[in-house]
Amino acid sequence: MDVLQRIAQIVEGNQVVLFMKGTRMFPQCGYSSRASAALYDVCKDAEFFDVFSDIEVYENLPKYADWHTFPQLYINGELIGGCDILMELHGNGELKEMINAAAQA
Repeated sequence: MDVLQRIAQIVEGNQVVLFMKGTRMFPQCGYSSRASAALYDVCKDAEFFDVFSDIEVYENLPKYADWHTFPQLYINGELIGGCDILMELHGNGELKEMINAAAQA
């Protein structure tokens, strides 16, 4: 299976997925640390994908949605954005609303 197909499977197979450097428990950069903490605060069953665990995903995820930094948050298959956007959405309560709406869909 092509790596972009594998990425699509991960994105489409999870209601909420954060591609990040490291794991939720052991993030490997400050952006991933802040993003994963904010996401976990509002969604305990989100999927957290360590891009360092799969070099092909790490190298090709930026091509998937034309977003060239990590972390990357997807909700119901749609790219939401990276750390700054996620933190803004979390801070104003929109992240929780988006996740609740996605659960209803």
